[in-house]
Amino acid sequence: MNLIKRTTVWPLIRNTVFAVEKEYSRRFYPIVKRSFCTILPLEQQSQISLLHEEIKEFTNPYTDVLNELTEAAERGESKVAAEWFRKALHYNLSVSSKKNGLMTVLAYKELVRGGNQLTTENLRLSHLLGWCLELQHCTILITDDIIDNSTTRRDQLCWHRRDDVGLNAINDALLFENGIYELLRRHFRHLHCYVQLLELFQQNTFKCMLGQSLDMLISRRNVSTFSVEAYTSIVRNKTSSHFFYLPIALALHLAGISEQQIYDDCERITFEFGNFCQAQNDFLDCFGDPNETGKLGTDIQANKCTWLAVKCMERADERQRSIMEKFYGKNDPQEVARVKELYEELDLIEIYTKYEKETYNNIETMIFQACNGAPRKTLLKMLNQINQRDIK
Repeated sequence: MNLIKRTTVWPLIRNTVFAVEKEYSRRFYPIVKRSFCTILPLEQQSQISLLHEEIKEFTNPYTDVLNELTEAAERGESKVAAEWFRKALHYNLSVSSKKNGLMTVLAYKELVRGGNQLTTENLRLSHLLGWCLELQHCTILITDDIIDNSTTRRDQLCWHRRDDVGLNAINDALLFENGIYELLRRHFRHLHCYVQLLELFQQNTFKCMLGQSLDMLISRRNVSTFSVEAYTSIVRNKTSSHFFYLPIALALHLAGISEQQIYDDCERITFEFGNFCQAQNDFLDCFGDPNETGKLGTDIQANKCTWLAVKCMERADERQRSIMEKFYGKNDPQEVARVKELYEELDLIEIYTKYEKETYNNIETMIFQACNGAPRKTLLKMLNQINQRDIK
């Protein structure tokens, strides 16, 4: 393999050497770049421009959220702890793309358009729900980064990797989660949907943590045991529920939607979002440029049950399976590179490119066929954000 880039980053953290090397071959990296360089239609370009304006509007309550949660922490008569909480919130929330939280706002506006529910106060509540969602994502991503021993997230050092944080990040993640319920108690307690909102956050956090646990437990096994069934279970719990179903379900409850078929169709579609997004995330972890993805890939080293690993074991012959069993889950850069060579040998780049196109078309069809009352426009926006690799 002809290497065109090889770097080692951030070696020492608390007496532990963590060295990661990203390697790009002259053969596959240009192919990856060409595969994903698409020119969007003018209509989609205008939608992206509109989305940027909506993100600016969504950001307006950000300072209020920080202030309210800091004030809540100060009730414990510890200004030092409250100031730390604010610092942790800002470090992690400020770099979020805001798109997941925004989807709750967009879905709510679509669901109540033309009615008398779209008041200034209700719109403010939809924004606050979106920020509760952002807090939940921070909780999950902080713990995920600790478990995965990750180095970067969203173009900056992971919170637990900072010298002044370390494993205190675990406590910070718990503070973030409790911040959700503080905001809900303050702003939604008077609404008929208050209990449903509480349960949605609790149930989806529980599902995600189950998915995290399954992900961790399976990563301790030999790659020869990886299966589609295990991978699908991880995705359903770890990715689909909180990243995609929860933003829509929150909007449905806030809008007072009671028709079960709408919830069922949205759950079915967002589950496919999760499959699509996780496969994409797995692919970019291996073949993406860290300067574009904002994080260094560690799936191979961490022995993760990924879309690529499962596909590889499905297609591999006896010789290729022995290569995976020998080198997968190892930290040595040359062993990692050998796994990537095997992926290339099995045409997984081309297979993924075909999968991405077919999956996009299938999900788009599902959205058009959803029952009346489903927030189709918002679901299509979510699909396009995933396709542009910009949802997380």
